[in-house]
This record gives sequence, C-alpha cells and structure tokens, in this order.
Amino acid sequence: MTKDLLDKKAYYYDLPTELIAQYPLPNRDESRLMHLCRETREIHHRHFGDIADILRPGDLLVINNSRVFPARLYGYKENGTKIEVLLLNPTGEQNLWKCLLQPAKRIKSPQWLRFSDNLKGFVYPDDDDGRRTIKLEWDGDFWQEIERIGHIPLPPYIDRPDEQSDRERYQTVYASQNGSVAAPTAGLHFSSNLIEKLKDKGILFTEITLHVGIGTFRPVKVERISDHVMHSECVEISTSSAEAVNKAKREGRRVIAVGTTSVRALESFWDGDKLLDGNCWTDIFIYPGYRFGVPDALITNFHLPESTLLMMIAAFADYEFIMEAYAKAVSERYRFFSYGDAMFIE
Repeated sequence: MTKDLLDKKAYYYDLPTELIAQYPLPNRDESRLMHLCRETREIHHRHFGDIADILRPGDLLVINNSRVFPARLYGYKENGTKIEVLLLNPTGEQNLWKCLLQPAKRIKSPQWLRFSDNLKGFVYPDDDDGRRTIKLEWDGDFWQEIERIGHIPLPPYIDRPDEQSDRERYQTVYASQNGSVAAPTAGLHFSSNLIEKLKDKGILFTEITLHVGIGTFRPVKVERISDHVMHSECVEISTSSAEAVNKAKREGRRVIAVGTTSVRALESFWDGDKLLDGNCWTDIFIYPGYRFGVPDALITNFHLPESTLLMMIAAFADYEFIMEAYAKAVSERYRFFSYGDAMFIE
C-alpha cells in the first residue's frame, strides 16, 4: 500500500534507546558515515574521514557558522523558587528576549528573576505558543556574563546535565556568530585537520548563518504535516557567499549543504534562478513534494522519528530510500542524533 507522505505517522521508525548518543566520540571525524547514492540507490558504510575521498575538487561546501551560546539559565524568584529559563532569541526591542520557562506554571504574574549578582530578568505573563517574554538587565558585559553563568542547552534526548566538555564539543570548529540554542550538528564531524585536508584537495567552503531556534525542540503535533507551522529562525547570507554559490551553479560544480540548517538558509534565499544575499527570518518547511533549487548533495545527521528534519531528508532523497537507510542504520547500530553518526546523500 502506498504511504500517505502527508501523514505524520509515515515518518515514524523504531529506535532502541541505547542508540541515542549521549556523548561525542573522542575525535570529531571518526564518527561513522552512511553514504547514499540517489541515482543507484546504493548504501555504503564508511567513516567520516572518508569524506575526503568522496568529495570532488571544485565541490562547494556551505557551512553554518552560527555558535551555540549557553542559553540555559537558572534564576530565582523572590521567594527562592528556582526557575529554568531557556533564552531563544532577541525580539528586536531593547533587552527583550523570547524564552521558555520550566516550570512555567510557577510564573503566573509579571515578576523578577535573579540569575546572578550581575544579571536579572523581568518575566511577562504573555504566552506565545509556550514562549514568554523576558526583559534582561545586567551590569558589565552581557555576553561575558552569559558565558560565565549559562549552561549549554543540550537537547532533551541527551539524558544528562551539560558538562564543561560540551562547551567545545556541542559546537562546530568554525562557529563564530552567537545565536543558536542548538548546534548545526552535521558540522560537528569536521575537525580543523579534516577541513585543511579538504581545502588542499581543492574543495571550497563558504559560510552562511542560520541561528537554530525553538523549532529544533518542537515536535510535529498535527497529523497532517502540511498543517504544521515552523517557528521562524534568523538567516544571513553575505554577498560573497551568494556569489560563491551562484558561481558554482554556473560552472556546474556541486553545492553541498552541510546540515539541514544550511539547506533551509539556501532555499529561503533562492529566487528560482540565483541565490540572493541579505538577512531575514525564515519559517520554510520542506517535506516531500518540495523541489530543491540549490543543494546537489547533503551532509546530515540521523534525525528523530516524525521530525521536520526527517521530512526534509525524505524530500531530498526519496522517502522509501531514506526509510530503508534508517532501518539499515538501526540494524547496523549507528549512533543517532546530535552526538551521533552522519549521512552523506548525493
């Protein structure tokens, strides 16, 4: 029977809990790599360092340089009640941020939370699909204080508190622009040495910025995925990056997106003929039936069942092929999700 690809349940698969990676491997580029060829429908099992043998001179890798900041804060009400605050994004108004609270039911009226001697926040009782607004006030340097007292916001399937090592490992080696609350995880497999090896082979890199937001944490709640609404994320593509992509397209060289965040950024700025530059908020949702304009290949991690990211991958590589690959990944005991293994789809 043909699957209804607009039905959320079509994207479910069984995953043993022990395959969800809780820690990264000691070396970034030693993770496993499942190599998928869409044309031949072949699946090969490799290691990530082999990407240097798979990629071709002239290939252009589009990487997301967004940096995860220690967005999880612990504050206290005047009565001493502890409240967890996950900063999401600035609203554009001075010192105002959208955030998630835990437990949110403990904040029923406007009130102050104190995070440290140098940082406090006034929480408003508004509720924007579970998000609240907080006005932050601080002494000294804001980002220095966030770095000092904040915690890395590991995703909920990593069942442990964040550790000091996560500040380095839940971050790409090329991260430079503060703003994400989740890592663009496909990039976690690149070590500095591997990047230099690829450049020496004639493989090119260009950077875009997409700050990963709340959508990473939000499941698809509707049964018809076409009814799902993505939360907006901030994207910036420089003139030089847009030109690098357009030049590769003109010359027939492959544009390879490193991660689903890079795909969303590229497709948000594609006008049907060329990649534009600029910055915007995007809520693009890609699922089967979508026609891609920019990426010729994709490096990605393995994604949660029934997630928007799995739906995007199914759109890029054919639903049946992807679900077959995921079944093989489970049987071959690949490591899943943020600190897990990778997939290259060409």
